[in-house]
Amino acid sequence: MERWEGRRSVANADHSVRGDAVADVETRTGLTRALLWLVVAVLAVRQMAVVLRQPPGERLTDLETWIGENGVLHVTGSLYDSGRFTGTPFAGLVLKPLTASAEASLGIAWTFGSLLLVAALGVVAARALPAPVARRTALLAVPVAITLLMLSLPVRNTLHLGQTSILPVLLVLLACLVARDHRLQGLLVGLAAALQPTLLLFAVLLWLTGKRRASATSVAVFGFCTAAAWAVVPKDSWTYWVHHAAGAGLGDRPDSLANQSLHGALLRLGFEGPAEIALFLVLAAAVTVIGVRRAVRYAQDGQLLLAVAVTGCVVVAVSPTAWQHQLLWVLLAVVGKVGKRASDRLVWPAVVVLVVTLPAKMLLPNIGVVVLVRDNALLLTALGAACLVPFLLRTSPYWQRPIPTAHAEPVAARWRRVPLLPFWRRVLHRPNLLLELLLIRVVYSAYAQVRLAATAGRPIAEEHGRQIHAIEQWLHIDIELWVNHTVVQITWLREFFDYYYVTFHFIVPLTILGVLYARRPADYRWVRSSIGFATLLALVGFWLYPLAPPRLMPGLGFTDTIYGVQDFAKPDYGTLTTVTNQYAAMPSLHFGWSLWCGVVIVMLAPKLWMKALGLLHPLFTIAAIVATANHWVLDAAGGALVVALGFGLTYLLSGPRKLAPEQERPTAEPARTEQPKQPAQLTQPAEAAEAVEPTQPVEQAGSPAAPKVVSARTSAEVAEKVGGK
Repeated sequence: MERWEGRRSVANADHSVRGDAVADVETRTGLTRALLWLVVAVLAVRQMAVVLRQPPGERLTDLETWIGENGVLHVTGSLYDSGRFTGTPFAGLVLKPLTASAEASLGIAWTFGSLLLVAALGVVAARALPAPVARRTALLAVPVAITLLMLSLPVRNTLHLGQTSILPVLLVLLACLVARDHRLQGLLVGLAAALQPTLLLFAVLLWLTGKRRASATSVAVFGFCTAAAWAVVPKDSWTYWVHHAAGAGLGDRPDSLANQSLHGALLRLGFEGPAEIALFLVLAAAVTVIGVRRAVRYAQDGQLLLAVAVTGCVVVAVSPTAWQHQLLWVLLAVVGKVGKRASDRLVWPAVVVLVVTLPAKMLLPNIGVVVLVRDNALLLTALGAACLVPFLLRTSPYWQRPIPTAHAEPVAARWRRVPLLPFWRRVLHRPNLLLELLLIRVVYSAYAQVRLAATAGRPIAEEHGRQIHAIEQWLHIDIELWVNHTVVQITWLREFFDYYYVTFHFIVPLTILGVLYARRPADYRWVRSSIGFATLLALVGFWLYPLAPPRLMPGLGFTDTIYGVQDFAKPDYGTLTTVTNQYAAMPSLHFGWSLWCGVVIVMLAPKLWMKALGLLHPLFTIAAIVATANHWVLDAAGGALVVALGFGLTYLLSGPRKLAPEQERPTAEPARTEQPKQPAQLTQPAEAAEAVEPTQPVEQAGSPAAPKVVSARTSAEVAEKVGGK
């Protein structure tokens, strides 16, 4: 009897711990979901405000040129005489009744209706994720999808212009993912193609996937709508279909960067005339064959959303013109799974999201070698999704359970609550190079933009300069003028410090990151985070305390050794004049980054002479920033402070930098009892647990290791107490 009571106590304790873990996972998921819906609401309100705050002549510009007081739909004659209307004649007939609406109320209704279409698009896409889908993923998919759509360049461009390009995408998704009746499927695809003719390619997808009646219906609906428009406006139909070859040549110049199709890319490369048309047709045919075959394969595999996205990317590439507001198909390709390893699963989604949400100039620098890639980033992503990216099939053994990630185990911290983010664990292998370079570039671009905007004007910056100078005089460290004048008189020393200031600011940190990436990836992640935090903290200083450097302080007698004597009202820094904020001096990231380099070299360099050499860089840098009159001494102190805070934040959030010896890194926490171990369950990675079906136990989908270890521990303690009794 006592033994039976002991077993029941152990079972109750185990059930209690499991229940608490499940409740904790449910609570976190609910809070995350509520936060995401709040983000969706904020984005929607902000978008409405941005559009409606614009003056009447600057908001919904395309819609106003169509149905405004002097819009093309009001004026008698051809729709295409002014060159401002680029839609099909059928689209002109659909929009014609809207001319009777009041312009102000129509703008509000149009924007609100477009946001509703975006929400509907997000719901349809999220519900079409291929099974099996983890319960947490299913709960968060809809707000995440709507958020990504709201942030994407195509949707933002559509809402700004008042375009109709969201509607055809939604019609196709409803036809392929929601509708079951073949007549309804054909009707929806036919209407979408009547608004955007290249979408008739989805009729081919329907045919090849066995939905031949729906395909035939879509072609019939498209033909009926086109014929009806031809009967009502024959002149416009002739202009659109014959003179402009299905709209090619309407609107902006086809070789502009806004046209992200193969035709636009070939024109930008210098091809023209019949040779360009022939080459475009050959490439378009190849992309169509390869892309549609891949789409059919994914549709047969049960990944209908991916099949639709791949076909849409083919449409983007082969259209004569694919403007930014028509590129929403590229974002839908984010649903494809790529890579056998769990750590590689985020590479493709991250690349797609960055390309579709950020301007190309933020993704890649203005360097000749990469300009071609930068200018055609959206097209290249669409071509990759259509023809190259090896998306996994659901039959792959890695679809649900990718190769787990090997995480590094840091040494124990001095404080019990460190790290504050235990899930932020470093992995032993190096991160994906493409994604790493892209993220570094994006972060630096954002830093440069904020730094440029963080200015309150010359008077405040000069007032802060006088404050800093007074503090240094009180501390007796105002050595800048003496050092500056001394270096100016020694030509070789002035040239050395000028060169050092301009050159080594970026070279040394990037070299250190490159070496650590190749040789010590786990340490690379830690030091990369520390310099990232330091840079973000520096932005706060630039924003809150704009400061004039010594060389821009009138009346103090400093000499600008790099750019020469300046007119303080209109300073000239060469090509950097319009792209830099010269009043972002506090803190000095020149010194801060150099100090970071010195600390990292001292921590990680294996030889004493390397450590000593590493310390020379911050010493030379502080001498250079003072000698060239680019910073005050206290600016260097500010740079040291943000670097120290960067290292401190990294320590608090992710734990100590040092890792436990390899023999001391447990793959799973051993049980505290003689009960049989279950290493396969205890070491299951979170990435693999994310992919379990909803029918699996909730603790496996949420946090696989912790509940079972605690359960075993609690069971052992209860059994020991019962046995003691």
